Amino acid sequence: MRKKQELVHTPEGVRDSYGPEYQLQLTVTDSIRRTMKSYGFEDLKTPTFEFFDVFSSQIGTTPSRELYKFFDKEGNTLVLRPDFTPSVARCTAKYYAEESRPIRFCYQGSAFSNTSDLQGKLKESTQAGAELMNDPSVYADAEMIALLTECLQAAGLSRFQITVGNVEYFRGLCEAAGIGEETEEELREYISGKNYFAAEDLLRSEEIAPEYRELFLQITNYRKNDAELQEVLDRTKNPGARRALERLISLHLLLKEYGVEKFVSYDLSLLSKYHYYTGVIFKGYTYGVGEAIASGGRYDRLLSHFGKDAAAIGFMIPVDILLEAMKRQNLLPADLQQSDIVRLTYREDNYAEVLGKARALRAQGRCAVMIRETEQDAASGSAAEEGGV
Repeated sequence: MRKKQELVHTPEGVRDSYGPEYQLQLTVTDSIRRTMKSYGFEDLKTPTFEFFDVFSSQIGTTPSRELYKFFDKEGNTLVLRPDFTPSVARCTAKYYAEESRPIRFCYQGSAFSNTSDLQGKLKESTQAGAELMNDPSVYADAEMIALLTECLQAAGLSRFQITVGNVEYFRGLCEAAGIGEETEEELREYISGKNYFAAEDLLRSEEIAPEYRELFLQITNYRKNDAELQEVLDRTKNPGARRALERLISLHLLLKEYGVEKFVSYDLSLLSKYHYYTGVIFKGYTYGVGEAIASGGRYDRLLSHFGKDAAAIGFMIPVDILLEAMKRQNLLPADLQQSDIVRLTYREDNYAEVLGKARALRAQGRCAVMIRETEQDAASGSAAEEGGV
């Protein structure tokens, strides 16, 4: 008996989703998908597991210790996908190797992270996202950020912020200051974590020139618009860092054309644990949750690992975190059950008649449930009557 009780539980880090809760998830993901489709993105489904090398450290994706790894009968190491972007890149390189026109894909499904440091996160999460390949322009950057804002609005959010940065600015400052690779990694961790004092101590211990120390420590300040970015540009000398700032200024002007600039701010310290990002990078935040409700950026060198030299940019929405934010903001409907279900009771002597009514309602797009009336129901008078609930 005890063994059977144990079998009804799920392993740590995964859970069942059913009834109104799952109905809500499907509703939200469908709203996001429709918005992506309105921009011309095509549906894509990649395998749940891939060869280990698709997510290898050389590509700059999830650390090996955080992957679910197993073997096939030929001895190949396989992993459950922790991230959709490398899978989409591999698929595009395989089937669109010679295509030079922009390629747009959208997806939704499960991703897996084998980590013991859950902190409330699930090991299996639902993600929805979009990828735009073969377009290196700032216009593609603007399209993806504008699309993200519309997806979040379509899901039901109205109060959120998209924070935008450019990883090339940080790399340009490191190059100008003569910072080595090991120190750069440590500094990246401090700056992305907004650990001002640790970053300052590291820069002083490495005897970085005062002018660069100041630029690094100011990197954590938020900028609201192109004018504030221009102020940083006027003080920046490194060519790579200047190009990164000029790109962000051009991006802001395009986002004003989309009418979404009110949702956007700029953070030059924004970096990512995924090292395949090469330029513009962004994250979405809202009230009620500490985690990002969206993340994305440009990854112009990722496809080359699979044999296709193509620029690309994309984003991902962690649906579970988005739903939690909506719940805490009281954006979920009070009654998630379908309100237009018609329940029809039947007996043996009127089965055909009731079945006809049910089929007619379903043909009209209504929901009709047939419920058999038992002798006990008839005796107690508790049988459900025809009508909506």
